[in-house]
Amino acid sequence: MNTESTKEPQYDVCLNLRDKKGFARFGLMSNVAWHEDPKRLSFLFSRYKFVSKMLSGLDRVLEVGCADAFATRVVRQEVKEVVATDFDPVFIADAKEREDARWPVEYRVHDMLAGPVVPGGFDAAYAVDVLEHITPEDEPAFLGNMVKSIKPTGVVIVGTPSVESQLYASTASKAGHVNCKTGESMRETLFRYFHNVFIFSMNDEIVHTGFYRMSNYIFGVGANPKLP
Repeated sequence: MNTESTKEPQYDVCLNLRDKKGFARFGLMSNVAWHEDPKRLSFLFSRYKFVSKMLSGLDRVLEVGCADAFATRVVRQEVKEVVATDFDPVFIADAKEREDARWPVEYRVHDMLAGPVVPGGFDAAYAVDVLEHITPEDEPAFLGNMVKSIKPTGVVIVGTPSVESQLYASTASKAGHVNCKTGESMRETLFRYFHNVFIFSMNDEIVHTGFYRMSNYIFGVGANPKLP
């Protein structure tokens, strides 16, 4: 049996990449998803795909709460530069171990509650699956420092599981969720910081503008920040 070349020669690229670079590996969190509930990875990539298309063409973008940054390169495909931050050095170290020169990302340990990353230094900032872990008491500091990190013309995207979805969420999924949003509360929250707010519903991999209370995930997009 010949295992040194594929029957269709165009697929030899698979063997060539294997021999030249070996196999890519999951990050710490994506590895758990692959083992316990593989479909969660499709949700993850869909959320990052939405962010990437909303921010397509921008120069400098900030990710807040990147965790293992497994899907960050999806955003990097569409923008010139990504600075990915997390308050946990364990995840930043893991992300750095899997760096790929083809998809350069700058990784930093940073707690958004402590202050902005670079005041006014970014065209946009986004946080996927982070706000639900921020207590309501800390939310003003968290979102306020995200806003301070972007330019006066900047955009912030926040994605979080909906309040309604928590009835069906697993114990592991709900762990640490202290601040999920309804579509209405996400809109109200972001209007404190932005002149323009757009809310999107999401069910599994599908982003839409349907009835918020039947959504399992909510995206809020804030544009034109209200200056202090």
